[in-house]
Amino acid sequence: MSNDSNPSMDAVATLSPAECWEKLGQQELGRIVTHVGDAIDIFPVNYVTDHETLVFRTAEGSKLLELTVNEDVLFEVDDHTQAEAWSVVVRGRAHRLDTSDQVAHADTLALQPWIPTLKYNYVRIDPTSLTGRSFHRGPEPDRYGIQPY
Repeated sequence: MSNDSNPSMDAVATLSPAECWEKLGQQELGRIVTHVGDAIDIFPVNYVTDHETLVFRTAEGSKLLELTVNEDVLFEVDDHTQAEAWSVVVRGRAHRLDTSDQVAHADTLALQPWIPTLKYNYVRIDPTSLTGRSFHRGPEPDRYGIQPY
C-alpha cells in the first residue's frame, strides 16, 4: 500500500550515524544529563564536535563533580523549523581532559563560553551509542475519521 494515503507513516525517520554527526556538527548548544545516586541532573552546555567525540568547557561545581563520580552521561541536541525537526541522543562516558597535550588540543577548538565566566575545565564525551530521528512536521491526521490499514 502506498504511503500517499497515510502521510504520518513517513513522519519519523531514523538518522544514520553519519547524519547524526552532521546534525551535531551544525549546533553549538546541547544538554548533558548526569546521574549520581538518586540525583539526575540536566545542564545546558555549548560544545563542539572533535573526531566523533563532544567537547565542552565547565567551571568547578556540581556538573564537574557529578561527572567525576559517574562518567556515564546522556547528551541531547535538537533543532526544528516549520517543516521539520530532529533530535540526536548520545550515550557515553565523560571525562575531564587533564594532560597538557589534551588541553593544548582542546585549546585549538572553536569553543568559547557563552557567558562571561572562567571555565578552566575541558570535558570530552566519548560516545558508546548514538541515535537520532528526524521528523516531518505537519497537521495532525484526522483522529476521528476512517484510518487506512
